[in-house]
Amino acid sequence: MKNNKTGRFEKKTIKIGGMTCAMCVQTIEKSLQGLDGVNDVSVNLASEKAFVTYDTDRLSSKDLQKAIEDAGYQFLGEGEQSAGPEEAARKKDLQQKKQRFITGLAFGIPLMILMYLPLSLPGFMLFLQFIVVTPVFLYISLPIFTAAYRSLRHAVLTMDVMYSLGMGVAYTASVLGTFNILLTHEFMFYETALMLASFLTLGRYLETRAKGRTSAAIKKLMNIQVKTAHRIQGDHTVEIPVEMVTIDDQLLVRPGERIPVDGKVLDGTSYVNESMITGESLPVLKQHHDQVIGGTINTDGMLKITAVRVGRDTVLSQIVRLVESAQGSRPPMQRLADRVVTYFIPVILLIAVLTFAGWFWIFHSSLLFALTRLISVLVIACPCALGLATPTAVTVGIGRAAQLGILIKHGEGLESLDTISTVVFDKTGTLTQGIPIVTKILSVPPYTEEELLTITASIEQHSQHPLARAIVTRSRVNRPGFYPITDFRSFAGRGIQASVNNVPTNIGNERFMEELKIKIPSPMKPMINGLEKQGASLVYIAQHFEVVGVIALADPIKPESRDSVQSLRNMGFSVIMVTGDHEHTAQAIARSLTIDRTIANVLPEGKTRVIRELQAKQQKVVFIGDGINDAPALAQSDVGITVKSGTDIAFESGDIVLMRDTLMGVPAAIQLGKKVMQRIRQNLFWAFAYNIVLIPVAAGLLYPVTGIAFKPEFAGLAMAMSSVTVVTLSLLLQRYTPPVLKTLIKGAKNGDRSYM
Repeated sequence: MKNNKTGRFEKKTIKIGGMTCAMCVQTIEKSLQGLDGVNDVSVNLASEKAFVTYDTDRLSSKDLQKAIEDAGYQFLGEGEQSAGPEEAARKKDLQQKKQRFITGLAFGIPLMILMYLPLSLPGFMLFLQFIVVTPVFLYISLPIFTAAYRSLRHAVLTMDVMYSLGMGVAYTASVLGTFNILLTHEFMFYETALMLASFLTLGRYLETRAKGRTSAAIKKLMNIQVKTAHRIQGDHTVEIPVEMVTIDDQLLVRPGERIPVDGKVLDGTSYVNESMITGESLPVLKQHHDQVIGGTINTDGMLKITAVRVGRDTVLSQIVRLVESAQGSRPPMQRLADRVVTYFIPVILLIAVLTFAGWFWIFHSSLLFALTRLISVLVIACPCALGLATPTAVTVGIGRAAQLGILIKHGEGLESLDTISTVVFDKTGTLTQGIPIVTKILSVPPYTEEELLTITASIEQHSQHPLARAIVTRSRVNRPGFYPITDFRSFAGRGIQASVNNVPTNIGNERFMEELKIKIPSPMKPMINGLEKQGASLVYIAQHFEVVGVIALADPIKPESRDSVQSLRNMGFSVIMVTGDHEHTAQAIARSLTIDRTIANVLPEGKTRVIRELQAKQQKVVFIGDGINDAPALAQSDVGITVKSGTDIAFESGDIVLMRDTLMGVPAAIQLGKKVMQRIRQNLFWAFAYNIVLIPVAAGLLYPVTGIAFKPEFAGLAMAMSSVTVVTLSLLLQRYTPPVLKTLIKGAKNGDRSYM
C-alpha cells in the first residue's frame, strides 16, 4: 500500500458483487492496496462493501472500479448512490443460483438413486451418463471454476480453488474411468461431482439471501430518504427534486408526508414520528422554532419549515455514512479469524494430500477409497464461516443499534463495551438538564414570593449569567413585566446592585452579603441550611441593608438518570460522577442517584486525569458526556458516549452517540455490545467446531472403528451449512432488544412517558 501523506484524502464506500469467501476479501484488498495513492482499505464480506481512503489528486473512482473489475469482481456503485443497481445484481445472482441448484438436484438425485441400486450398468450407460452429466455439470459449476481461475491469476488461494479441485478431481476421475484411461469403470463420481456443485450452489444461495438481510438497517434508512419537496414560491408551492432544495428555502410539509430535509418550523403545529432516526417510540410535538429532521414523518398537522441542512449534511445522510463506516470496521477479535484464514487453505491442501497418501500407501486402501477421502477433505473444509463470523454480527448489531437510536461509530468501540468495569458520568448536561431553574423562594414579610421574584428579575434581566436567566424566565411566567431600575452596578462573581423603584437593592451570593455587612435573619438560617444540603445555588436579596429573601436554584436531574444509574449498578458496574460543582452540590445529586463515588471541583481538563488514574488501576472506563467540553475525556476513555438530542452528530467526539436525549441508552448500548460480542464468540465457536469435527471425519478417521466415511457430496452440503449457520445466528440480533429498553417500551405503550 502506498501512502502519499501530502494529498487530499477521501473515504469512499464501494458496493461489490461476486464475493464468496474470506479469501475474496484479501483478493480485493490486495488489488486496491496495489494502487498508488490508496491510504487504507477495509472490505466487509457480510455487507459486500469496500471502504477505501485514497488520494483524490492521484486516483479517481474509475481507477478503483478498474482495480475491482480486474480482480474479477463487480463494481456496483458507491455508498451514496441508490441501492438500485446493488439490489438488481443481488436478485439476478440469486435467481441464477436458484436455477442452477434446482437443475443440479433434478439430474443429481436420480443419478444417486441409480448408483445405490444393486444394478450392473452396461458400458453404454456410462457413456450416456457422461453425455447427460457433462453439460449440466459445466452449467452449474462454471461460476466456481471461473472464480478459481480468477483467484489463481492473482496468486490467491480461495475456497473456489478448493471446491474446483474437489469437483474437478471427481469429474475427471469419472471421465477417465468411463473411457478406461488409467482408471476403470469403478471410478464413477458423476453423481458426486454433480451433487457437490449443486450443494455448493445451494449453500451460496442461502448465504447470499441471509447476507442480504444483514444490511437491512442501512436499506431502511436509505428508503426513508425523501425524493421530492414542496417549495413555497409566493402564494403557491412547487414540487421539486429534493436535490434542488437549498439552505433557507421555505418548504410545506403536509400531514402524512416525510420531512424532506433538516429544518426549523416557521409556522404550524404537528406531531412528528422520529422513531426511524432517534428510536423514540412516540411522536414528538413540533411547533414554532423547533428543529425537524429529514426523513421523519409529519403525522397530523401542516408544517411550514425553512431548510437548515440539505444533501450530505442532513442528519439522515450523516447517520447512513456513519453506520456504513462502522459496519465496515474490524474489531480486534476479527484479527484472530483473519490470521486463521490466511493459513487455512494451505493447511487443508496439505491435510488432503496426506489423507490420500496415508490411506493409499500406508494403510493400503483402494485407490477409489483414498481418492474419495481426498475429495471429501477438499470440499468440507471452509474458512468462509470464520470470515463471516465477525462481520455479519458487527453489521447486524450496529444496524440494530441505529434502529434503537444508538450510533456506534466503529467496531472497536463495540468490542470495548464488552470489557467495561467502570462508568463515569459528567454531571451538568448529562445527568442533569444543564439549565438551572428556580426551585424555592424564601421571603420575609411583608414581601410576597411573587413580589420578591419580580424585584430580582427586574435587575437580573440585564445579566447573562445562567442563574439570572433562570430567575427572569420564572418571573415572566408568574408576572410579566418588570420594575424600573436605576444605578445598576455589577460585581463579577459576587452580585449586583441597583435601585428598584428608588429603593437600593443588593442581589448576590452569601459572600457578597458578608462584604456589605448584611446579616441573614436567624429564622431563615435552618431553611437555608436545608437548601444548601440539597445542592441548591442560593441568591440573596437585600433592601435597606436587610436580607428580605432568598431564591434557590438548581440544575434539575433528568427524569431517567436515576433508572440509568441503577441499571448500571445492577449490571455490576462501579458508577462515578465527575463535576466542576462544589462538593455539597455534587454530594446532594450523588445521594439522589445512589452514585458510588463523586469527584467534585474538577475542571474540564481534570476529567481526563481522573480517567487516566482509573485506567492506571486496570479499570476499563466508559465516559458519558454532553460532547461540548468533554472531548478530551471522551477520547481518553476506553469507550466515549455522547448524549445528544438528535442533531449535529457528524463531528461529535466519542465512540458512540445517543440520538435520543435519554441516559437509558447507556446501559442499552452496553447490553447490546455484550450481546454482539457473545454472538461473535458463538459464531467463531461454530465455525471452528465444523472444521475441527468434520475434517477428521471426512479424512476417514472414524472409518476403521465405525465404518463411517463422509461421502463428498454430503461433505459439501455440511460445508455450505456452516456458513449459513453463522449468518443465521448473526441475523437473530435483528430481534434483540436490550432488557433495559424493554421496560421503557412497555412503559411507553402504557402511556408512561417518564423515559421519553
